[in-house]
Amino acid sequence: MQDAATPMGAETAAELDALIADHDRLLVEFATEGCGACAAMEPVLGIVAKETDVPVALVNPRDDPTLIETYDIRSVPTLVLFADGTAVDRLAEGFVGTERVIEFLT
Repeated sequence: MQDAATPMGAETAAELDALIADHDRLLVEFATEGCGACAAMEPVLGIVAKETDVPVALVNPRDDPTLIETYDIRSVPTLVLFADGTAVDRLAEGFVGTERVIEFLT
């Protein structure tokens, strides 16, 4: 069983769809390998998951390019908040700290 405070991974649109369906709320970081700001977000997202009980998923849109169009990913990192299966908000400001992400979720 996955620790709720540990970000989950999804490699395909189908895997992401399953995660979205399994959670009332889900924060997804769209990030790519080699992106310094994306890598710097990982510990922030772990803290956010612990402090808010909102599960976090990490997705590399290059693994399944359909994700880029489906979720209109123009830059990374991009955070997308899902509620009840629907994308309800996004944050595409590059690296942001823990407080900003928690504020985004509330």
